[in-house]
Order: sequence, then C-alpha cells, then structure tokens
Amino acid sequence: MWPGERPPGDGTDPQQDANPYRQPGYQQPNPYTAQPAPAGPNRRTRTVALAATAAVVVAALVTGAVLLGGGSDDAAAPDPTRSSASPSASGNPRTADGQKPTVAGWKVVVNSGLGVAFDVPADWALESRDWVSYVAEDDDPDETPLVAMKGPAVLKARWCTSDDDKDGQSDDTPLASVGSRGNNGARSTEEIARADSAAWVYGMYTQPDKKKVTTTAAASFTTASGLTGSVATSTSSGVERQDKCDTDGRATTFAFKNAEGDFASWSFFGAAGVDEEVPQATVEEILSTVRVFTPEES
Repeated sequence: MWPGERPPGDGTDPQQDANPYRQPGYQQPNPYTAQPAPAGPNRRTRTVALAATAAVVVAALVTGAVLLGGGSDDAAAPDPTRSSASPSASGNPRTADGQKPTVAGWKVVVNSGLGVAFDVPADWALESRDWVSYVAEDDDPDETPLVAMKGPAVLKARWCTSDDDKDGQSDDTPLASVGSRGNNGARSTEEIARADSAAWVYGMYTQPDKKKVTTTAAASFTTASGLTGSVATSTSSGVERQDKCDTDGRATTFAFKNAEGDFASWSFFGAAGVDEEVPQATVEEILSTVRVFTPEES
C-alpha cells in the first residue's frame, strides 16, 4: 500500500496486528516508479530500477539494493552487475555540501537532497547517493516498498549468501545497514520512529508474521548537534530459521525535522542474536552524529 490508499482499521496501534507502517497520513507520495522484478525474488536481494518523478527523496522500505537512473525521468534498466556487487569500503565518495565526519576516523554519509548527514565507522561501506534499499511484501508482485533508505552505508554486504529460492542465483544478505529518508505526510516524529523501525524488522526478518515484531514506545532524543526528535527500537523474537540466512532482527529509527521543516528520519537495521550483531551502543553512537544542514544549490 502506498500514499493515498487507506487500509482497514484506521488509526490502529503500531504494536497491534494491523501493519504499523501502513497508517493513514504516514507515507509520503511515491517519488519512484518501480519496474517489475523477476518472479520469486528473495526479500533480501530485490533489485529493481527506479525513476525519480520528483526531487530524489526516500519514502519506502525493503532490503534489497535499488539503483536509480542518473537524474533522468526515464526508468533505468536493471543492472545485473549491481545486484551482487558489494559497495566499496574504501574512500568516501559521498562527502559533499561541506560535511565532514564529526568522529575521528569515521566516514560521513550525506543525503544532500534531504539535508541530512551522519557518520559511520570506517569498516562500513558507502553506497552511491542514488542507491535505495527497501523492503516489500514477499508476495507482492509489484514490489511496492513498505519503507526504504537512500544512499545507505552497509556493514558486510555479503554477510550471508544463499540460494533459498533455488533459481540458480545467489542472494546476499547484509549484516546491517543504515540510511535516511524523507517522511512527508507523517503526523508526528513519534509515529515515524515506531512505524519505520517496525517496518524494517517485519520486512527484513519476520515476514509474514507481524506478531513477532515488538516496538518500544517512542522516546525523545537529542543528537550531539542538538537535533531533537523521537527514537524507537523494534526487535523480533522467534523467527523460524527455515533458510540459511534467516535470523531475528533489530531496527532503530530516529525521526526529526530537517532544515526545511519537513519530517525526515534515520534508520538502522541489522541481524540480531548472531555472533557479529552490531552492539546497540554502536548504533547509538552512530545515531548521535545525525545532523541536518541546508543543501548547497547545484
């Protein structure tokens, strides 16, 4: 379901059976047009071409990588070389708009269109600015994103590789990802924090079982730059390990307003209950670096 469509059970609580990320007034208008994906795609590696029909901003969520056509209004053809390619862990190709890391030795992640920046440890790899990671319902033939993040940073993009759907192509599952998105149309930062974190955990780890997702109450939070907003964390418990890469998951979303006064958010999601799980302390350290700025005019 996308903006403009209203689900049954208006105004349900995010922790109830109804989809928490399909609340009326929550999503922003869809800025992308998705091309059909191959039959039987794995939710962790969906790759589709998207075309921006408005300013390039993120308003969706699934965990596959999506490459946007270079500023054109025409949809870019899917690039098979990108579906299995891992992002570069060296350098920092996305430093711009005068933004530099606020933590020594870390990398800065910039979403220029949104006017949001944050830092990640040096071992996280940066995707390009036009790369969108998102999650959709597994049985949705249109791959309609539930939630997404633009220009994310990824930790161990090939943390787990499998061919669960037996199509002869290996699918990669990252250990963790972090990125930002716009949330125009939302009613509050509290709503965004709970809905987005729940969407990531459901879309990535618990489908089709919503009941395995637990979300905390939204709490006030202020980053090191003085940016205030709301934060919530969602976790899963009891995910059935039917396939090699199945795990429980955890997601944290911080929602705020950018320099233009528009709703925006930062989200982390990652595997939980595994030896290499990203500590919550590290998530909070990354979160503390989130800041807003006025994008430079091109």
